[in-house]
Amino acid sequence: MLAEIITIGDEILIGQTLDTNSAWLGEHLNTYGVEVIQISSINDKKESIVNALKAAETRADIILITGGLGPTKDDITKKVLADYFGAQLIPNHGALENIKDIFHRRGREVLQINVDQALVPDNCEVILNTKGTAPGMYFEENDKIYVSMPGVPYEMKAMMEQVVFRKLNAKGDNYTIVHDTITVVGVPESHLSVAIESVEDNLPPHVKLAYLPHLNLVRLRLSAKSIALSPAQLKSDIDTAFAAIKSIIGNVWFDGDRNLPEIVGEMLIENRRTIGTIESCSGGYVAHSLTAIAGSSAYYKGSLLTYAYETKVAIADIDQNMLNIYGAVSEEVCEAMAKNARKKLDVDYCISTTGIAGPGGGTDEKPVGLVFIGLAKPDGSIEVKRCEFHGTRLQIIERTAYTALDMVRRALDSSRQGTRA
Repeated sequence: MLAEIITIGDEILIGQTLDTNSAWLGEHLNTYGVEVIQISSINDKKESIVNALKAAETRADIILITGGLGPTKDDITKKVLADYFGAQLIPNHGALENIKDIFHRRGREVLQINVDQALVPDNCEVILNTKGTAPGMYFEENDKIYVSMPGVPYEMKAMMEQVVFRKLNAKGDNYTIVHDTITVVGVPESHLSVAIESVEDNLPPHVKLAYLPHLNLVRLRLSAKSIALSPAQLKSDIDTAFAAIKSIIGNVWFDGDRNLPEIVGEMLIENRRTIGTIESCSGGYVAHSLTAIAGSSAYYKGSLLTYAYETKVAIADIDQNMLNIYGAVSEEVCEAMAKNARKKLDVDYCISTTGIAGPGGGTDEKPVGLVFIGLAKPDGSIEVKRCEFHGTRLQIIERTAYTALDMVRRALDSSRQGTRA
C-alpha cells in the first residue's frame, strides 16, 4: 500500500514548528509494509486542503492528515473534510465525554468551542484522543483510506499506535519491507559510489541502495520490498549485498544508524580502555561528542583545551622552540600534544587536534581547513593524520571530531582483532 502524508498549518510553512510528525510516520509505516511516496505541507485554507486531497488520491491508497483540529477559528480541517465527503457534523458522545473529563481534571470550565470539538462528520469512524481533546477521524471512501489526526505529536502517535496501525495491518495486502544500514566514515559519496558500483548494478530488482551523506559520514541504506518474499529472505538478500560492499571498502564502516561517539564508547568499555582529549582548533567539540553519551564517565577521564600558543606551553608542556620552528598547526606539535596529554590525563588513548578552522587565518602553506589529528595509544605509539577539510567553520570542527573518533574506532577494532588472533 502507498501512503501520502499531508501536514496542515501555517506554523510549519514559516518554520515556527518543525514537522517531526512526517518523519515518525514514515519510519513506522515502513514497518507495516506501507510505503510513503509523498509528504506535503500546506496552509490552513480550504482550497489548499481540497487541492492536496485531490492530488493525493491520484497516487496513494492511504492519506494521513495531521493538524488543523484545534478549537480555534483557524482550525478548519474538520469542516473541510465534512464538505469534501458530503457529510454533516454531528456530536460524538465519546469525544464529548473525553473533553469534559479532561477539563474537569484540570479544574477548568468547558467552553462552547471545546464542546464543538466533539462535532465530527457523520460518515467517519471516530478515533478517541487519549492524550488530548480533538478526536481523530477515519474515512474509507472509493477504496481510499483517509485519517485525520491532531498535529500535536504525542496525540497523533497515540492514535496511530492504538488504532490506525492495527487497522492498516488488518488489510493484509501490504508489502514486506526490510531495511538495514551501515555508516561509512571518511569516504566521499562520489568515491564510494564508484567503488561499489559493481554491487549496486547487480542488486536483485527488489533491493534498492540509498546514499545518505552527512559531513564526514555516508550512510548506506539497503531496502528490500516484496509481497511474495518473506522477511527472512529479504534480510538474506540485504546481508549478501552488504557483505560484498564491506569486502570492497574495508575497515571504514560500522553497523547501523547509531552515532560514532556511541560506537566508540561501547568499544572502549568492551576493551576496558580510557580516553582523554587535548584540543586546539576543535575547541572542545571532541570532548563534547564523547561526553554527550550517557555513561561516558566509565571511559572518559578529561580534556585539556589549549587554544593559544602560551597555553600549549603552560598546560601541555609543548616546547616553545618546537612551536617557533614548526608552528602550532603541524604534525610535530600535534604528536607532542597527544603524547604529553596522555601522560597528564593518565589515559589509554588520547586525541589531539590542531588546525585552522577559519574563515580567516589561512596561508598558502597552511590553508583554512588544514587540520592535524593525533592519537596516542596504549603501546606508546602515536598516529597523526593530516586532513584538509572544506566547509564552514562549524563543519570543519565537526569533521575534525568525527575523523578523530573514527581513528579511535579503528585502533580499538585493530586491537580487538589482534587479541582474537
